[in-house]
Amino acid sequence: MLLRGMTWLIFFQLLGTWLNVVLLPILPGPIIGMVLMVVYLCLRGEVSESISLAAGGLLKYLPLILVPPAVGIMAYGAEIIADATAILLTLAISLALSLPFCGWLMQRMIMRQERGEKS
Repeated sequence: MLLRGMTWLIFFQLLGTWLNVVLLPILPGPIIGMVLMVVYLCLRGEVSESISLAAGGLLKYLPLILVPPAVGIMAYGAEIIADATAILLTLAISLALSLPFCGWLMQRMIMRQERGEKS
């Protein structure tokens, strides 16, 4: 079961990497694969037990993914301070764009859930 879920996760990552090389060199391959997997799961309407099991197993190691960025911040602090204005402006713009989108998405999910309960 775990092997099947891991295979699906790796398949979508490889598909995203392939699309990155062939069509979309701007976006990272794993991001493309993740979006494709979300689309696949939305079309399917559920997350299979094998994918859920594999993803749950990987979540234990999520803190390890945060170690390299923390080391980078410590090692390149002077460069980050030099570009602080651009970084803060980018963060502000991304917040201004993502916050209304998250609110809109939450409203859609609430309406969808209410429709499901009425049926």
